[in-house]
Amino acid sequence: MAQKDTLTITDNRTGKSYELPIEHDTIRAADLKQIKVNPDDFGMMSYDPAFGNTAACISRVTYIDGDKGELIYRGYPIEVLAEKSNYLEVAYLLLNGELPTKSQYDQWVHDITHHTIVHENIKRFMDGFRYDAHPMGMLLGTVGALSTFYPEAKDIFNKEIRDIQVHRLIAKMPTMAAFAYRHAMGMPYVYPDNELSYAGNFLNMMFKMTELKYVPDPVIEKAVDILFILHADHEQNCSASAMRNVGSSLPDPYSATAAAIAALYGPLHGGANEGVLQMLKEIGSVDRIPEYIKRAKAGEFRLMGFGHRVYKSYDPRAKIIKEAAYEVFEAKGKNPLLDIALELERIALEDDYFVQRKLYPNVDFYSGLIYQSLGIPVEMFTVMFAIARTSGWLAQWIELLEDPERRIARPRQIYLGDKDKKYVPIEKRG
Repeated sequence: MAQKDTLTITDNRTGKSYELPIEHDTIRAADLKQIKVNPDDFGMMSYDPAFGNTAACISRVTYIDGDKGELIYRGYPIEVLAEKSNYLEVAYLLLNGELPTKSQYDQWVHDITHHTIVHENIKRFMDGFRYDAHPMGMLLGTVGALSTFYPEAKDIFNKEIRDIQVHRLIAKMPTMAAFAYRHAMGMPYVYPDNELSYAGNFLNMMFKMTELKYVPDPVIEKAVDILFILHADHEQNCSASAMRNVGSSLPDPYSATAAAIAALYGPLHGGANEGVLQMLKEIGSVDRIPEYIKRAKAGEFRLMGFGHRVYKSYDPRAKIIKEAAYEVFEAKGKNPLLDIALELERIALEDDYFVQRKLYPNVDFYSGLIYQSLGIPVEMFTVMFAIARTSGWLAQWIELLEDPERRIARPRQIYLGDKDKKYVPIEKRG
């Protein structure tokens, strides 16, 4: 009997059977609507809180195999890209589908560096934030405000105009991020130095003091670049989904990116590496790790930096970051929390409780240690994430715009509330 790429569902309420086509191991949720008890019913829906098993789009940007611990950008394993490419190369890849030729890369770098300067009014906009404003909140507000500086950006189906906005966002994100940091520190803003690399220029705008020319440490510069590559995209995560959902109503890319930043701002998404540092500080010493693990197993709290919604093996990004961390510590001195982190990882990976639950270190476990060693305050960790993820968000956004099945996002609900309450005038409600 020949195999059929269909799924047969029998509704035991009616005895009727339905044959649904299967494509890419998936059925279309809309095909369930034909399953009805009465002809005037809406039809069957699927219920999937937090979209744990629902494909909301077809994508060719990023592939993840959580069981094997694989992360692939446009066909290239993350390990290869982290070793052999730089962030701007990877950004080009995500947005264009292929790695650039030498001439394409040179033009791309020129297009990005040409847009690193922000309008002077952006500086004044930032000056309006309180002295203790969170840098991520400042970035969120400022990116949203950019839509008012570039009204032509609303013409999102004009590729030439759209490309310029892409260049602007990738170029200006490090500038605005560094300005947010300098504002929080009470220090004067540092303008971009377009002779430096993407990562090097960011470090310049963050840390330049009185020297005439800031020269980044090549080890630090490389580590930041690798971190940017590793965080560039991660399939349909919360912030990418926010980018697509908001983008489906066809606003300008600055507004959609602001929505993605807002999603990233949450502690369950971009703020997880901050939680790791807090946990390591709370443990305080290697001797206290067994006691801490015992409490975690008892359900008092979760081990931060372990486990992932998608990865059920070692996060491939964590392996790369761990190697980069050693190089940074060699250049900047060892982070005092490193010994605690290494011992915590060792004990957890030998404990059946964590192994059986597939709770392996994720990307956040070591990234915070690197950032801290670079002198980057905790409040900036999520901002660093946003810089890197901008190229991925934009790639997801463009893919959405070019999708022939694109529609405005409009999830359904299961309504369980009242339907026939009688109205009582306020004077009679007791």
